[in-house]
Amino acid sequence: MQDQTDLSSVDLTGLRRGQWINAVSQIGEADGFSEPLGKRHHAVFVERGDTLLVSFESLPGIEALSETSKPLGWEVSGQTGWSTLTLVSSRDTWFRDGRVYAFFDQLLDDGFFDDFETVIFYGAGPCGYAAAAYSVAAPGARVVMLAPQATLDPRVTEWDERFTEMRRLNFTSRYGYAPDMVEGAETAWLLYDPRERLDAMHAALFHRPNVNRLRLPFMGSALQADLLELDLIVPLLEAVAGDSLDDLAFARMMRRRRDYTPYLRKLLARLESDGRQALAMTLCENVTRRLDAPRFRRRLEAIRADLTEEA
Repeated sequence: MQDQTDLSSVDLTGLRRGQWINAVSQIGEADGFSEPLGKRHHAVFVERGDTLLVSFESLPGIEALSETSKPLGWEVSGQTGWSTLTLVSSRDTWFRDGRVYAFFDQLLDDGFFDDFETVIFYGAGPCGYAAAAYSVAAPGARVVMLAPQATLDPRVTEWDERFTEMRRLNFTSRYGYAPDMVEGAETAWLLYDPRERLDAMHAALFHRPNVNRLRLPFMGSALQADLLELDLIVPLLEAVAGDSLDDLAFARMMRRRRDYTPYLRKLLARLESDGRQALAMTLCENVTRRLDAPRFRRRLEAIRADLTEEA
């Protein structure tokens, strides 16, 4: 029997995109399957344990976020031993492609998802949209979405002008409106920053009985990058798999933000823009007491000087 590939040791850095696709395809063919889905999408299944992570990822995202240029799903599998089905797009496509529809149709017809005790669909942003939309192919699955879009159909979300060039995509055909598609999931978790207005408006469209919206104020719109930096993606997904994710567990995880300077800088900027200098000073005092944070130390000195002058 052929030895399984150790996904934790895979390093795909320095490969051109064609070489990268060939490399991941070889691993998929050895340990599961690999299937091209037209020119812009590719599916790679790596069989491991009885939990399946279905992750939607883009090549630019993988290149930007992974030190070893491998899919996030493989990073998770290397730590958890889960099976992974990774859907990769050449760019942000929201996975709106007939070949992708047909692929999930076939998986459903084959009973592919029935072979696993737990199935989790995961994605962020455009990939979060896809995780929700295609979860309907695996009734009873669990879904984790980071700041997803509900749709780009301008009749529904004309207020979102970030992706106007993508409005020509058809979001009204099969697997179209993500909030409706996610209704078949056992449960879904949607993480977003409520202070990011457009992300919050999309989150509101996911108002469904089985959707739990988890708020991350002052974290911004790049939640996946921040959660990777905080080493929280795997604990988050493990909590979902183990039925242990609730508001309290989530709050405990997010306490790591207390030592995360990008979050602290956003919080400080908001306090100062709101003119809440006393709270800004308290924040700077707290941060400088716990962390080596020269920027906060300088800002603390400036705030104290300003308050002294005002007195």
